Amino acid sequence: MQDDATRADELSADSLWTTQGGGASPVVGTAIHDGHAVRPDLLHRMRISEDGRLREEDPFTGTMIRDLQNRIVFHRSRFEIDLNRARDGAVYLRPEQAWGIEVWREQPSPAMVAESLAIHDAYYAMLETYLREIEERHGRFVVLDIHSYNHRRAGPDKDPTDPEAAPDINIGTHSMDRERWAPVVDAFLDVARNFDFPGRRLDVRENVAFEGRGEQTRFIHERFAENGCALAVEFKKVFMDEWTGMPDPRAIAALRALVKASVPALERALREVS
Repeated sequence: MQDDATRADELSADSLWTTQGGGASPVVGTAIHDGHAVRPDLLHRMRISEDGRLREEDPFTGTMIRDLQNRIVFHRSRFEIDLNRARDGAVYLRPEQAWGIEVWREQPSPAMVAESLAIHDAYYAMLETYLREIEERHGRFVVLDIHSYNHRRAGPDKDPTDPEAAPDINIGTHSMDRERWAPVVDAFLDVARNFDFPGRRLDVRENVAFEGRGEQTRFIHERFAENGCALAVEFKKVFMDEWTGMPDPRAIAALRALVKASVPALERALREVS
């Protein structure tokens, strides 16, 4: 049996993810649901269509972190392996794991599931090594765990989710020591709320649509309890049509600029953490 580090190197070389590191900033961006690719042996067994997969993925989130010096983008679809689920639920085998969607025409074999879970293991081995290097270089660091979410689930011609329950940006902080990392959270909230999104200010709230209960933020706060702060940032899909997949380039560019603009504020806030 190969160790995790060796397996991670092999899988990374197979372009499962792209990493950029070594920057002078302690801010890291991740886009772990950006990917759309599925390996052929699984694709042939899937009932869900390509459009259906895309609807539940987070396209363009990799673009939104492109200006960060430190970033990780995952290239496989969450329908192959969901890195933001705990290992025992990271492969969607039942509809209740996937918003009621029948993912499979034919269930994947145990060997296929094991191969997907090996990707999960390898990713988290890589992530820990990557963040240890950031920690050694900078001490404390911030991870912006960028996602997006649907707000027109009832259908393209139906009313969207009530904005009271669906802010433009939802910041999830469940797994962190919220009091200790308050300067960091508040700094990002302040930048986002004051950002000049095309023609308006954004509705930015904490733990409304989501609470940041994903596996990646949990992992970071467990493994880097003293020095790592991970913000689960969910952008409502105001930057695309979630049913057709059509992007709004202007809105995507604006959200990319927002992420970039948050970096100086986050760097200052890290110095305020006691």
